[in-house]
Amino acid sequence: MNQMQTLLIIGFVWPEPNSSAAGGRMMQLISLFQKQGFQVVFASPAQDSDFMVDLSEFGVQKESIELNSSSFDNFIKELNPTLVLFDRFMIEEQFGWRVAETCPDALRILDTEDLHCLRFARQKAFKEKREFQISDLLAEEVAKREIASILRCDLSLMISEYEMELLTTTFKIDNALLYYLPLLLESKAIHDLEKLLSFEERKDFVFIGNFYHEPNWNAVQYLKETIWPLIKKQLPEAVLNVYGAYHSQKVLQLHNTKEGFLVHGRAENAQEVVKKARVVLAPLRFGAGIKGKLLEAMQCGTPSVTTSIGAESMQGNLPWNGVVEDNPELFADKAIQLYQDKDIWLQAQNNGIEIIKQRYLRKLFEGDFATQIQFLVSNIKQHRLNNFIGQLLQHHTLKSTKYMSKWIEEKNKKSVS
Repeated sequence: MNQMQTLLIIGFVWPEPNSSAAGGRMMQLISLFQKQGFQVVFASPAQDSDFMVDLSEFGVQKESIELNSSSFDNFIKELNPTLVLFDRFMIEEQFGWRVAETCPDALRILDTEDLHCLRFARQKAFKEKREFQISDLLAEEVAKREIASILRCDLSLMISEYEMELLTTTFKIDNALLYYLPLLLESKAIHDLEKLLSFEERKDFVFIGNFYHEPNWNAVQYLKETIWPLIKKQLPEAVLNVYGAYHSQKVLQLHNTKEGFLVHGRAENAQEVVKKARVVLAPLRFGAGIKGKLLEAMQCGTPSVTTSIGAESMQGNLPWNGVVEDNPELFADKAIQLYQDKDIWLQAQNNGIEIIKQRYLRKLFEGDFATQIQFLVSNIKQHRLNNFIGQLLQHHTLKSTKYMSKWIEEKNKKSVS
């Protein structure tokens, strides 16, 4: 392999683009780097899954790796990548020091997906029945690990402008270490409006989301207990179809035909489901990042009703693809209005198309992203000198994590023998 063109991605899991926005995001990143001329190797310590994508079909080499094993050092030394991308901070914690020690010249990039510390701090505040405060973030244990990971890397990819702002203001992280790259869509993703089902041809409400993700499970409970009864009371014929990968028995138990609350599990084709629905409901009460399900709704010409957490950092100064409302009674009223009023519905649909055109098309980002990567590859020494705190953390982490990992490796050897 040509050293100049090798990208190693170390994945937390194997990509499942049909299960979550994170899986789709990873495939977008692979495509962006391939267009820049990188040959991509995807390695992960995760078990294979039934729904993982066949990476070889996308020209990506797949490699299984082990945690706490020097076999990884041999693997990466031979590969000698120009660039290493860590999929979430937990993976950087595990493998970052090995990359820094074995391939010190490789550019290290972190794909955050969303700020985990923000999601956890909001969830904790929600469970304690109080408003989230910025000070919650500073007290969040995960923040110490996640921010250290961001500082150790040469660049962190962010999908939310709000999270970029938090990192630069609350955590005082240099802008040069951050890069805004939201979920991206091809130009053809804006389906010809004439090909989409009309207002009259659509029916029902829909919720869609991966149930591994706590904010999604919470939103479905909230729909079942609070919001859906308010909608059903005024629209007795209405049906809410709930779809999501990795549903458990507790999710299936919410299914109730009489209430029009139908739990279907995994959608074979999420877009087909959303295109047939008239309105997407997403009453998310905590979380972070930007929401793939709401971008998908825009793509399918389906207006959505969500909360301020759901819509965070998604629309810029543009009007929303439907309604943003945190009060449950108003949420239900606006959902009913959107469901019944064709003029309001059509305006919402157009708003969604406009948001995609101005904020999520791949062509808006790929040129600048390629320039940024090439600049860092060429100027890595100076870039790192400007990030002294990152160097300091790398130095100390390498020492502590290295010896902890070596101890675990020795322990594992003894238990095997």
